[in-house]
Amino acid sequence: MRVIAGQAKGCSLKAPRGMSTRPTSDRVKEAIFNILGERVPASRFLDLFAGTGGIGIEALSRGAEHATFVEKGNAALKALSDNLARTKLQDQGRVLAMDVFRGVEWLAEQGESFSLIFLDPPYARGLAENTLQAIVARGLLAPGGMALSETGQRENLPEKVGNLLRVRVAVYGDTAVHFYRDPGNSQG
Repeated sequence: MRVIAGQAKGCSLKAPRGMSTRPTSDRVKEAIFNILGERVPASRFLDLFAGTGGIGIEALSRGAEHATFVEKGNAALKALSDNLARTKLQDQGRVLAMDVFRGVEWLAEQGESFSLIFLDPPYARGLAENTLQAIVARGLLAPGGMALSETGQRENLPEKVGNLLRVRVAVYGDTAVHFYRDPGNSQG
């Protein structure tokens, strides 16, 4: 696992041993950021179920203004903090050590919104759709923003979640990435 592009390009990222964390593969990560393209620079990025932080760190490396990481697992939190330090991106990142739904609520109470939101919950537990619904209900996605959910390839998500419209599903082996956008956004 490594940072693919940007200021921290080539930096290796740590992951805890075992199956409690399933980092997004470099192949999937590279494809996601190729699709996002110019949306990333200067964005405010939210990485939910952040694990080791690979996606949010990639966003920071590629020019995101700020990234917030929400994760509750102790081993993943340690790796995430280490990864931010080893990439020298810790000043642009904030780590919230809490459950994702509590994190969504807390961020909304602070009046925060994000132009890009990525979520990678445990597969096949219904958490992807529930998290998207919470994001919509609490207004965390900025107008014109995009939310992405990584799921298992066979996990179905609805075409519409609240005001978000699914505009793309990209499949990479056993992994699918669902791209949702605010309907007021003119970019696809």
